[in-house]
Amino acid sequence: MHYELFHIGPLTIYTYGFLIAVGILAAYYVTELRAKKLGVSIGKLDVLTVWILVGGFACSKILYWITRLPDILKDPSIMLNFGDGWVVYGGIIGGLLAGIYYCKKENLDFLELADLILPQVALAQGFGRLGCFFAGCCYGQPTTAWYGITFPSGSLAPAGVPLVPTQLLSSFFDFGMFFLLCWMAGREKPKGEVTAWYLIIYSAGRFAIEFFRGDLVRGQVGAFSTSQLISIFVMFAGLIMLWLCKRGGNDKMA
Repeated sequence: MHYELFHIGPLTIYTYGFLIAVGILAAYYVTELRAKKLGVSIGKLDVLTVWILVGGFACSKILYWITRLPDILKDPSIMLNFGDGWVVYGGIIGGLLAGIYYCKKENLDFLELADLILPQVALAQGFGRLGCFFAGCCYGQPTTAWYGITFPSGSLAPAGVPLVPTQLLSSFFDFGMFFLLCWMAGREKPKGEVTAWYLIIYSAGRFAIEFFRGDLVRGQVGAFSTSQLISIFVMFAGLIMLWLCKRGGNDKMA
């Protein structure tokens, strides 16, 4: 679990940031390959990617600030920490909103592009969760089971305590979702259905894995974490979207 990966002169490359970068590059590369195979136009894919990344990172940080609001009121310097503190759901929501805005602005088919891009979002998330594992963030609850992972001193996770490896569970789940969505995208189906399934599958998996999380800074709403509450709404939105796709109403959502 090395947080610092290597050094380039005075520059320190951290495992967390490195794996996020690898995930983004891998997602972009696979998107181009799948676009050519599926015959989807990628004329403005570069600009759309920038919009999605900017919107995703911005909303990811904003949602993190919201979950840490009581702490930020006591110590505003928390807002200046950009080395960690990102909420995946904020990234998903922000990326989708930015993508919708850009597609409307450029008169592009959002659902067609979303069906193309979202499987690779799952791929990038898989690499990102590996980064979480090496950094020790997003850690699980203490466990005495054989699969418990003990983090060393210097990790963001409590040192010397066997923990449920929720980061690895999330990573395997995300990689599996990537392959499943790619398989689904290769079959004949209504436009928007892959997007709907991404929302449904991710929210269901995230809801379940959250029960094993041990980091409490992500926010709590009653018996559920903030992410679980968002998962309920996202899954509901995905189910409605899937129903509309099956009923041929996807053109109305484009």
